[in-house]
Amino acid sequence: MKKEKVAVALSGGVDSSLAAVLLLKKGYEIIGVTLDLLSYHEGKIRGSGRKKAVRNDVVEEAEGVARYLGIPFRVIVMREPFHRLVVDAFVEEYAAGRTPNPCILCNQAVKFGLLWDRVQVLGVKKLATGHHARIDADPRGGIFRLRKGLDRDKDQSYFLYRLSREQLSRSLMPVGELTKEQVRKTAEETGLPAARRPESQEICFIPENDYAAFLSPKIPSAFKPGPIKDRYGRVLGRHKGIAFYTVGQRRGLGIAAPEPLYVVAMDPQKNIVFVGPRENLYRRTLTASHVCWTGGIIPKETFHTKAKIRSQHKEADAEVFPLGKEKVKVKFVTAQRAVAPGQSVVFYDGDMVLGGGLID
Repeated sequence: MKKEKVAVALSGGVDSSLAAVLLLKKGYEIIGVTLDLLSYHEGKIRGSGRKKAVRNDVVEEAEGVARYLGIPFRVIVMREPFHRLVVDAFVEEYAAGRTPNPCILCNQAVKFGLLWDRVQVLGVKKLATGHHARIDADPRGGIFRLRKGLDRDKDQSYFLYRLSREQLSRSLMPVGELTKEQVRKTAEETGLPAARRPESQEICFIPENDYAAFLSPKIPSAFKPGPIKDRYGRVLGRHKGIAFYTVGQRRGLGIAAPEPLYVVAMDPQKNIVFVGPRENLYRRTLTASHVCWTGGIIPKETFHTKAKIRSQHKEADAEVFPLGKEKVKVKFVTAQRAVAPGQSVVFYDGDMVLGGGLID
């Protein structure tokens, strides 16, 4: 019987490398694919005004993994759509004083969207990734569901909540059934070059994680100094530009006050950063728009859930009030700290992802 052909999105890291190994062991015919999004980018050499071309190592490392495993390998160049759909959107959100999460948009639009469109011509039936999440089908109706990865500390389901039922149905996430420790151990036993490769926590398109250097040429208005005010409108100091601040931030304010102050809100139109004491950071309600319901089931009635307002945030009991097809109001049982516009709120039922939206 002919083996089912699967494309594995290789990044050169241990998770995607082991995903390919696990699928090979299950008898799939594998082809490794890597997205070339930013093969070269320009960055300033520290301490000088000169610029240099910096090579993105992802393609080379992924190719090395494919060579080691003896599988075919393809590079999918997608710089223009990635820039348009992800990078430009990230910049626009920062210009509006919001805190975006570009990985969520990239997963929906690029990795599980455009990449799938491109690999279909290779005759593949599924697209596999190294995400720590799980996909299964509801036995009652065959609806594909997104679940948390087995390793709760490494779970990446938060970043995948915007995937549609169709996208889930054609995706595989084999490492979601393993802990990170098991992934490393199995990779070492297999002899994978990436077995002990450190994980990157940086945004891929921001060189050296230097937000200011990346954003300042694109949105100079966000780096214009302005007033820092308290909740009563009193000017307490000057900020360096709203792009340097996010809700919940304490460091770098440069304000002498009898109690610690935190960024509680920003007004990009008036170029104002608002600060207040710690208790001003807590909110019991939020609204979210551009809501996606994982698996395609759109709730019409109010429901209780666990909600997460950041990827590393602890889930909290909440009530969700649908306000139409793509908008909700969320009311928490306990007030949550530093609810940041632009981030996502994601809803869970146990380990199952129900959906989520962008915090307004």
